[in-house]
Amino acid sequence: MQQVLIIGYVWVEPNSSAAGSRMLQLIEQFLKQNWKVTFASPAQKSEKAASLGSLGIDEVSIELNNTSFDDFIKDLQPTIVLFDRFMMEEQFGWRVAENCPNALRILDTEDLHFLRKTRQQQLKKGQEFTTEALLKSEDTKREIASILRCDVSLIISMFEMDLLKNVFNIDQRILFYLPFLLDRIDEHQQKKWKSFEERNHFIFIGNFFHKPNVDAVLTLKKEIWNEIRKQLPKAEIHVYGAYITPQIQQLHNKKEGFIIKGFAEDAKKVVENARVVLAPLRFGAGVKGKLTEAMICGTPSITTAIGAEGMCGDFPWNGFIEDNFSEFALMSAEIYRNESTWKNAQESGVEIINYIYDKDTLSPLLMNHINEIQENLEKHRATNFLGSLLQHQTLQATKYMSKWIEAKNQ
Repeated sequence: MQQVLIIGYVWVEPNSSAAGSRMLQLIEQFLKQNWKVTFASPAQKSEKAASLGSLGIDEVSIELNNTSFDDFIKDLQPTIVLFDRFMMEEQFGWRVAENCPNALRILDTEDLHFLRKTRQQQLKKGQEFTTEALLKSEDTKREIASILRCDVSLIISMFEMDLLKNVFNIDQRILFYLPFLLDRIDEHQQKKWKSFEERNHFIFIGNFFHKPNVDAVLTLKKEIWNEIRKQLPKAEIHVYGAYITPQIQQLHNKKEGFIIKGFAEDAKKVVENARVVLAPLRFGAGVKGKLTEAMICGTPSITTAIGAEGMCGDFPWNGFIEDNFSEFALMSAEIYRNESTWKNAQESGVEIINYIYDKDTLSPLLMNHINEIQENLEKHRATNFLGSLLQHQTLQATKYMSKWIEAKNQ
């Protein structure tokens, strides 16, 4: 039986973020194989964290820069170690390599952090996003190094796959395209959706620890909402999300129909009652959980090119993709009041989920890939010389820095 150790950047919060849902999807696939799963994290657990113990998963708190992790992993002897984001590989990767050299090391990138951060920095400077800016970024070097050190990295969007292969020349053998793993939307589910007439309001939903979401709501308020209200004087937008900041809370204005609702205990219920999802994302990366959730709930969405990036392949979007905010407002009003446009968008969302995110198609591909690499691990690593070089250098440098910090803390 495979023994899987997941080293989490945070504890799993599927109701708070798409990253939490993604992790739960991966865990579900491992459990389906009857693999033993242990989830460990150095983070503090919040009240919103899922109870993994109820799924038969061992939960372990671990410390940064502490040899107690070495004892823990030697005792556990995992056959697979999955790092939740590159920061966890930086912290614990060398310890895994030293204490369990034969364990398959998988990096779940969630999204490419360096892509999101560089876009944010360029936007803040008022500059166009360029490949050159990416190449200069310290975050880029850190995350690419982490990808190279691992046996395989899970990449969530085709845009990011193409970026890694064509701009950074990463060998495709250490990359694996794995979007969200979702259930197909069947006719029975579609019949349960609320009709156009039964739905009300625009909605935005997202975790406000995530900076693209903060920026998107500020953009909605400053650039878009007044234009929508000119078209639809009685319209309301309801803003939901975990970890609402004071800056976002101050935008609440019932008279203007801009309603800050806060954390949604049942995000799916909130989305399936809304008529349209708005997501004017100006920077970001990866696959946007709020937009796949909209499709699952039969709720059309308006977003930007960055919002929809790498998400729908050649299929039409389940709504509109628009970067000009005056046009964004017009398209929002159009889909809100035109039932025919709305229904066409809803059907496009079904196609996207069923053809791109079908877990019954994707899951066997993932498991086969894991098994193939494990069966030829030595050969697989031999073809990744740059990765083994970085592993060697990092093990030396990070190891002694970590030991220095540990000694200092004592």
